[in-house]
Amino acid sequence: MEIKIEHQPSEEHLKELGVFKWAIWQKEISKFPWTYDTQETCYFLLGDVVVTPDGGQPVQMGKGDLVTFPAGMSCTWEITSDVKKHYCFDESRVKNQELIFWSFG
Repeated sequence: MEIKIEHQPSEEHLKELGVFKWAIWQKEISKFPWTYDTQETCYFLLGDVVVTPDGGQPVQMGKGDLVTFPAGMSCTWEITSDVKKHYCFDESRVKNQELIFWSFG
């Protein structure tokens, strides 16, 4: 299972995906385990994170990155600077999705 990262995607590409209609998630500096039951695509507005898949190598990501996490992946998130990101679960819902906004703090 591979984490896919597109660094600094164009504004046009983000609009095509409907990124700015996706929900927003925020989290302070912390470390926690996470499992993706479905694929998640997210766009980081702020922050820096190191995500380490179970049994894999650490992957750095942060502000300006468009990231896709595969369904079924278990990992550890280490947030090194407060994060704010748009996110959407399941590839079939990525384009033009109207979602409610959530904030977990």
